[in-house]
Amino acid sequence: MSPLPELETRPWGRLPGGPDVSLFTLRTPGGLSVRLGEYGARLLRVQAPDRHGALGDVLLGHPDLAPYLHEPEARYFGALIGRVANRIAHGTFTLGGAAHRLARNDPPHHLHGGPGGFHAVRWVGTPFSGNGERGVEFRRLSPDGEEGYPGALQVTARYTLTDAGVLAFEAWATTDRLTPVNLTTHAYWNLADGGAGGVLGHTLQLNSARFLAVDGGGIPEAVADAAGTPFDFQMARALGKGIEADHPQLRQAGGYDHHFLLPGAPADAPLRWAATLHDPASGRRVEVSTTEPGLQVYTGNVMDGSFVGWNAACYGQHSAVCLEPQQAPDSVNQPVLDDIILHPGQTYHTRTEWRFSAQ
Repeated sequence: MSPLPELETRPWGRLPGGPDVSLFTLRTPGGLSVRLGEYGARLLRVQAPDRHGALGDVLLGHPDLAPYLHEPEARYFGALIGRVANRIAHGTFTLGGAAHRLARNDPPHHLHGGPGGFHAVRWVGTPFSGNGERGVEFRRLSPDGEEGYPGALQVTARYTLTDAGVLAFEAWATTDRLTPVNLTTHAYWNLADGGAGGVLGHTLQLNSARFLAVDGGGIPEAVADAAGTPFDFQMARALGKGIEADHPQLRQAGGYDHHFLLPGAPADAPLRWAATLHDPASGRRVEVSTTEPGLQVYTGNVMDGSFVGWNAACYGQHSAVCLEPQQAPDSVNQPVLDDIILHPGQTYHTRTEWRFSAQ
């Protein structure tokens, strides 16, 4: 049997009243496989070997296009999120003296760029390969006023998979008007069984000693020290140990849905290690490094098992964990947290790497 190609392109489906969209599959000689789709510039499937070399799903998703269009639970699975990831309080902000009103799609707040955000549009994908790597570059122009955001924003996003088992996400953006920008990838990871079970047995270690305490709507209220609390992942610990703790921040969210602050990167190494997720049963491990100043950790708190994904897995509560490198939620209204305003003449840039291994 001939080996599978390192890069494949095939049809995925057609958007309602719109164009066809394509699928791209990237493979390494070591067996790591990544599938991407043009709708939402989306990470659809990642399969990685365990300590015995057996391939298994490690990312929540679905083989068909339709669920991403119609199922609320699948809306953000693996998608590129923008213009602004996370929440904007009450769907409003003021910029350059002008007030901007956005959809309150997470009442009473704005979430993940709105219902027609970057996750819900077609991106034009172009595959490439060579020099021990293969990938897809996605492009689109977000027009002035899209989802209420000012300025036309030109975005290029690129996923690259290397022979060494590193998956990289990189994005650039330019604008013709002041506008907030905070992009991330909303990947749901389960290194054991791709979401058929839970992630409470996974261990997580974070390069963070502080997190943002939030109100009941997920809006930051204060910077809090993690030491001595269920939010202390400076040493690897099981997710389940923290989630089961009696802590008001965990009770109101039903688990983790919090932004962890990362230390500054040295000038000669802009990528800094952010997190390591490990499944002791399979031995699979993923190390996350990023240029971003923070990491949103979300443990699938509202998933109820009604959505069926890869290999007929029913995705229930805490069946996966999201590790989303990004700037702080509501920064457009709380610039003391992060400055997310992009100016004309500037280029926004972000890079995240996931390094897969097994032991």
